[in-house]
Amino acid sequence: MAIKSTVFKAQLQIADIDHAYYADHAFTLARHPSETDERMMVRLVAMALNAHQLQDTCHGDGHLLFGAGLSDPNEPDVLLRDFTGRTRWWIEVGQPQDKPLLKACGVADVVCVYAFHHAADVWWRGIKNALIKPRNLQVWRIPADTAQALVGLAERSMALQATLQEGVLMLGNARGTVNVECERWL
Repeated sequence: MAIKSTVFKAQLQIADIDHAYYADHAFTLARHPSETDERMMVRLVAMALNAHQLQDTCHGDGHLLFGAGLSDPNEPDVLLRDFTGRTRWWIEVGQPQDKPLLKACGVADVVCVYAFHHAADVWWRGIKNALIKPRNLQVWRIPADTAQALVGLAERSMALQATLQEGVLMLGNARGTVNVECERWL
């Protein structure tokens, strides 16, 4: 018998001062049995960091949603799709392989990776030369200690505030806040 995903609900209030985007979002996250709370929260951070693309890229005419992630390796962790069905943003978290990333670059307008694990530096040194060609690829590093701190915000039912100012995401709830400052690698 297969173990089922655990369902998390997130109410996310976004105040993205850098991009003048202010909105409330309600998300359902299905955490795959092999996914950690850390990875799930990084998916939520990726969503918050890129929510402004709903307005900036799709002018409000699109869907920002969680993909199948670990359940389907051909699906992104987060995606933005416009109403024509075109994939505008394909977002992966973790340390994906080069071939699926290059394939995603041919499908989406922008492909974005958020590496967060303590071994991300080793992954990047081994893969960066294979990823230089695509012009629509971005690779970001979330410090491992920051990703670990996000676990403290994980609850089955979350009410989170996300404020983005001067490139720093402040994600928090009534119990605390985690500052997420990403470093761009590519």
